[in-house]
Amino acid sequence: MKIIAVIPARYSSSRFPGKALIDIKGKSMIQRVYDRVKLLGELLIDIIVATDDERIYNEVKNFGGKPVMTPSDCQSGTDRIAFVAKDLSCDLIVNVQGDEPLLEPEMVRAAVRPFLEDNSLEMSTVKKEITAREEIDNPNIVKVITDLKGDALYFSRYPVPYQRNEAAKYYKHIGLYVYKRDFLLKYTSLEPAPLEKSESLEQLRALENGYRIRVVETEYNSIGVDVPDDLDKVVSIIEGEE
Repeated sequence: MKIIAVIPARYSSSRFPGKALIDIKGKSMIQRVYDRVKLLGELLIDIIVATDDERIYNEVKNFGGKPVMTPSDCQSGTDRIAFVAKDLSCDLIVNVQGDEPLLEPEMVRAAVRPFLEDNSLEMSTVKKEITAREEIDNPNIVKVITDLKGDALYFSRYPVPYQRNEAAKYYKHIGLYVYKRDFLLKYTSLEPAPLEKSESLEQLRALENGYRIRVVETEYNSIGVDVPDDLDKVVSIIEGEE
C-alpha cells in the first residue's frame, strides 16, 4: 500500500501561539515531529507538512522537509490534510499532529496494520490505558470506548464509561489517525455533527454519520504540547534520552 504522512501545522494556536517553531533543545517543534516520522522509513512514500504560515513553510524547507501551503480558512488540521490529499496519489494518509515531538513510530505502524487485514476499513486511531485520576478527569485528555471488535463506540472529554457496578478500564485517545485517501475527502466534506459540536471532537463526525473507526491499543504514551507548561515534560524526557 502507498502511504503518505501529512503533518498539519499552524502558527495561530489559541493556547500556545507559534508552538510549531518553538525551540526544543536546538530544534524546532515541527522538525522534531518530522524527524520522528522519518523513522518509519520505507513504510512511507512521502512526508508532507501542511501549513498556512510562511514562517513554518520556510522552517520546513530549511531543514530539508517538504512543506505545502494550504488556505488560511481551513477549519481544522484534518481539513488542511484533505486539501493536500486532493493532489496526492496514495492508498492511505497518516495524520500526525504537529505538536507531538515524542511520537513513537510504532504507534503509526500499529494504526496502519488493521488496513492490511480488513479491506473495508476506512479510518483508524490509537488508544492507551490510563489509571491516574487526574488524567481521567481532565477534559483535555479525550477518552474513548470501543466495542468488542475494537471499533469506536464514543469519544468524550468526560470520564467514560461511568462506573456503577463494575470497575472498567479507561483509555486515553491519542490523536493519530490513518485514513483511506478517498474516505478522508468524503469525511471532510460532511457537515459538523451535533455531538462533534457539543464535545468539540472532530472524530465524532465519522461515528455520527455511521462510519467505523478502528481503535488500536498501544503500550506507548504520547505527550502533546498543548500549552507552554507541557514543554517542560517534553524537554525532561528528551534530556533523559540523550
